[in-house]
Amino acid sequence: MTRTRPTTSSRRNKTLAILAGGTLVGVAVTATLAAWTDTEWIFGGDGAGGPGIGTSTFEVVQNTAAPFTDPEDFVNEEENPGGEMTFELAALDLSPGDEVYAGVSLQTTDTSISGDVELQPAIPADGIVQNDPDGLLYGALDVRVATADTAFACEADAFLAGAGTEIIADGDLDSAAATAEQTLAAEAGSTQFYCFEVSLPDDVTVPTGFDLDDLMGLTLAPAWEFASESV
Repeated sequence: MTRTRPTTSSRRNKTLAILAGGTLVGVAVTATLAAWTDTEWIFGGDGAGGPGIGTSTFEVVQNTAAPFTDPEDFVNEEENPGGEMTFELAALDLSPGDEVYAGVSLQTTDTSISGDVELQPAIPADGIVQNDPDGLLYGALDVRVATADTAFACEADAFLAGAGTEIIADGDLDSAAATAEQTLAAEAGSTQFYCFEVSLPDDVTVPTGFDLDDLMGLTLAPAWEFASESV
């Protein structure tokens, strides 16, 4: 049988057809790269590899241990009844005309920004067993609060003119609120001292239907809140 060799032209056309169909084996097919790509990232840091953005801290702490200045005695008490401010032993044995005293101091923590504090009226302490079912003793007592940004003796003289203190509350125990707020410096930079005077007046009165004798033998645990706000 005589075979006919394909012409150069026919071989070329067959090759182009195979390439067009993508079926040519062993022949590399190249891709087109449009452009080089790259990325860059940044973050807000502190200059030493740590986080560079955050929030401030505002925290007020209290000290009920005389002389109210030892840094180790400042603690955080944010819920009623709070820290225990101890009045004199005579406070459980009041007679008309008696008054008793107890103190506390406030400051910010060493990582806190500054803030203002304002004393709120007394309310009964949570979780403390008290014997004042009709609220007679609560309604009969008076309270005064003196304050200063330097330490002072918490006693009757603290309420005298020229004592260097400011009287910020004076009235019935169940309603007397502060008439001024105090500023605490940042980072424990200042200490505010407070002296509470609780008294049973000579001219104490009781509601209709009760006698003065009904005040005898009662007990009460008042709690005060210092509402604070950063500045």
